[in-house]
Amino acid sequence: MPQTPSPHKSFAAAMIAWKTVHTVLLDMDGTLLDLHYDNHFWLEHVPLRYAEKRGLPLEAAKTELMARYKKAEGTLDWYCVDYWTRELELDIPQLKEEVDHLIAVHPHVLEFLVAVRAAGRRMVLVTNAHGKAIDLKFRRTRLGHHFDAVVCSHDLGIPKENADFWKKMQRVQPFEKETALLVDDSLPVLRAARAYGVAQLLAVRRPDSKQPEKEVGEFSAIRSFKEVMPPPLR
Repeated sequence: MPQTPSPHKSFAAAMIAWKTVHTVLLDMDGTLLDLHYDNHFWLEHVPLRYAEKRGLPLEAAKTELMARYKKAEGTLDWYCVDYWTRELELDIPQLKEEVDHLIAVHPHVLEFLVAVRAAGRRMVLVTNAHGKAIDLKFRRTRLGHHFDAVVCSHDLGIPKENADFWKKMQRVQPFEKETALLVDDSLPVLRAARAYGVAQLLAVRRPDSKQPEKEVGEFSAIRSFKEVMPPPLR
């Protein structure tokens, strides 16, 4: 006798209408990659090296840096390796390599990427990460070859949280928003994409594996890409 699908499995399958998806837009940090690396880097490693350079107690360095981070939050500068190298007088790319062993791919991401490719859908990485950070993470994870294109907000001069980003992206990597799926861990980014008209949106419940699940607001969300594997081509 056939088994009755579990409610959870049915809900997960319903989160994406795969039959209408032609383009899959994927964020990198927190979505494909564990955000623990970035959180550790900015909240622990940079303060440590900043304290050493300035002769400050670690807690004083953290307090100063948190205030500086807050001022840049939501702007392209926040994501810019070159900006923080200048501002903090630290070699940020070098510091990133000091802890690059923490760069990790979330579970089931590779299977998802392979399945999307096998199903013949176009796949684009859309990220606020700086080009130097992308290069480092691609070297560590070997994810780069899975994508048809990479769109970096630094190349467009505007972060993904801004609705104008999506208009600019449309000019460099055209896609039909009515047949697009975006998966991202940032609620402001998802809201900007929704305002632009991207048809299907999916949040990530646990961008940082060392932190509790986050509130995903008004969006459907996944704990793992295993929940939303595309069906094979028939």
